[in-house]
Amino acid sequence: MTRAFTVKLGRRARAHIARDGLRPADIACIPAAAGGPKGLVLMPLDRWLFGQWLRDATDLTLIGASIGAWRMAAAAHEDPVAALLELERGYIEDQNYGHKPGPDAVAALMRANVHAGFGRWRPRDNLSLRVLTARAAGVLVHNNSRAAFGRVALANVRGRAYLAQHLRRVVFSRGPRATATDALFSADAFGLIHVPLTPHNALEALLASGSIPIRSQAVRDIPGAPEGTYWDGGLIDYHLYLPYQRLDRLTLYPHFSASVTPGWLDKFLPWRKQGVRGRGSDWLASMILIAPSPDLVARLPNGKLPDRNDFYRYGVDHAARIATWRRALAECARFADEAAAWLEHPDLSFAQSL
Repeated sequence: MTRAFTVKLGRRARAHIARDGLRPADIACIPAAAGGPKGLVLMPLDRWLFGQWLRDATDLTLIGASIGAWRMAAAAHEDPVAALLELERGYIEDQNYGHKPGPDAVAALMRANVHAGFGRWRPRDNLSLRVLTARAAGVLVHNNSRAAFGRVALANVRGRAYLAQHLRRVVFSRGPRATATDALFSADAFGLIHVPLTPHNALEALLASGSIPIRSQAVRDIPGAPEGTYWDGGLIDYHLYLPYQRLDRLTLYPHFSASVTPGWLDKFLPWRKQGVRGRGSDWLASMILIAPSPDLVARLPNGKLPDRNDFYRYGVDHAARIATWRRALAECARFADEAAAWLEHPDLSFAQSL
């Protein structure tokens, strides 16, 4: 039987595992990508990671944008398995939109889902959490029309530094603000504003991190944060392409893709698919990336990962969409089992280079 997972290693990660093996204490950071329903396929692995392998981790930072922020917030809960199961259930079963829903309807349903999933959120003290958002700047401050976002997309084609004229990174943080972790966000033009993640702003921050332009509404004036309009953190940090080599230990990246694309708009630009610095960047040298294999993905319903297009594919036939996504997650249990077995006993013979 073909493998259900792909593993890619940066050169420092490969050398470390070859020399010392792999223990939970070797992991400094876990990023979690934006990507909507694609992130669902990682939740069986999330439950093992945070319910068992990393349950007692004391020096670990979780970083997420959009659904990745929701996954990491659930993982940071005092009962991570229960929180992840509730997030999975709500994301799959409660996102039942009407025919051609507008941004107001989408925002209202997302708000209800976030409140249902995190209204009684009780995070653990032994983990650090970073929730990424994108604060409007430039043309987007007073204009969130399709034309305005079209101008932003064209700016991004010129370069990520031009995108930074219209979006600024705001990180809602809980737990220690280690210098090394903060250094992940100081290597580009998007800036860094740290805002404490508290019971008074956690729901708004999580909602903002998943608020997709055009399809939903922005979140405004989050308590404790600078005034302004906040959008999906994936606009800047889609796959969280950050300089992880600055950390003193390894980065474990459970991902739905075998490549790391910097921003959401970059997925339309083939030359940025493996990061702005090209394949083999030092930024990913200490990374262990684990993703569903192409063979597993081919076995999923419709031969693909769940995605937002399924809302249009199935329309108001919510039962069919829910059943399709449930079948996809059932198939991904094998991915979780094989990935977990590899992490406990790494085999470098088939690990690819990142």
